[in-house]
Amino acid sequence: MEDISVLICDDSALMRNLIGRIIDDTYGISVLAKAENGQDLLEKLKTYKPDAILLDIEMPKMTGVQFLEERKRQGIDVPVVVLSSIATEGAAVTMRCLELGASDFITKPGGSSISLNIADVSTEIIEKIASYGGDYARKKGKTVRDADYFSHQIKLKEAARLIAKKKGEDATKSIALTEKDVQALSSWKPTVAKKPSVIVPTAKSGKIEIIAIGISTGGPNALREVFKNLDPQLKQPILVVQHMPAGFTTEFAESLNSICPLTVTEARDGEPILSGHIYIAPGAYHIYVSHRTIGNVIRLSQDDPRNGHRPSADVLFESVANVYENRALGIIMTGMGRDGAAQLAEMRKKGAWTIGQDKDSSIVYGMPKVAYELGAVQKQVPLTKIANEINTMAKEHLYS
Repeated sequence: MEDISVLICDDSALMRNLIGRIIDDTYGISVLAKAENGQDLLEKLKTYKPDAILLDIEMPKMTGVQFLEERKRQGIDVPVVVLSSIATEGAAVTMRCLELGASDFITKPGGSSISLNIADVSTEIIEKIASYGGDYARKKGKTVRDADYFSHQIKLKEAARLIAKKKGEDATKSIALTEKDVQALSSWKPTVAKKPSVIVPTAKSGKIEIIAIGISTGGPNALREVFKNLDPQLKQPILVVQHMPAGFTTEFAESLNSICPLTVTEARDGEPILSGHIYIAPGAYHIYVSHRTIGNVIRLSQDDPRNGHRPSADVLFESVANVYENRALGIIMTGMGRDGAAQLAEMRKKGAWTIGQDKDSSIVYGMPKVAYELGAVQKQVPLTKIANEINTMAKEHLYS
């Protein structure tokens, strides 16, 4: 097995070292090189060939945005994960980074360019480097560990962090695994793919009145690919859970709205569900549908996270299963973990139509894999064909 290699770009030497420690303390990922600004990064890329880049935005000489513009001009295809101190007020800049081709973003804790508690987002750093860097490395022909391996390692580190807290030790630093954990990792093997369960719906699939989408890692660019190709005449409303932190979903919705033929907005509590409208769940809020005699409405809540997430696809799918039963289309797409899988199965049991993104086109075949194994997915579809599948099914099964 080869390591997934990372190039870190941050103008702070302290941050480069702290981030580097998180990566180097992770088995299967390693730091290839470090750069102090975008210009330095471009020079480093002439020598080093990383599988992923962690990029700060605010830097002297050449900012992260300027680097992404130059990356696009030069046709550099190495995936970039933006790791920035820009908080909510800079969400538009972050969305601009995604528009320029960045794969995803992570915010530094505390909104400061020098974040001493960067370990608080170590799980996100590992997940996204493993996901985007691993996908890129495999396409280059490298043999690297899969997402399940890193998910297992993250659980070990989280357990070690909890133990450190109980002992009164500083658990904000990068956690190095114990010798026992290292041995567990060395003997760890991915689970063998299960034969899908068979779900026999209690009702025949009916007309489609609503479409619900659950998506996580790889989602920002995947949704752009789907939404830009939707039929302008699509009648059904679409509700989306994209795992994203608070403060960014308004700009994310506006970014999607600029390329989508339908209206895309961040969802608001109590608003009616309109035909041909796309609603994005706000960061830190669950989204669900509620039945009203005058028409169904969107509700938001800050109830406890489900599957470690808020918003959670499980919460959305559960409400759609209860309110719409067999008159819905549920879609589960790229993402680490299992959020949405169990409740997509509940939708299918009630007769709803369901789609899952296929393995080859998923940045992380986690959520759709679990859903498929539960028997929740009627059909697996590559990313480039999901929009066409939605358009066709929505038209063929249009509610009156």
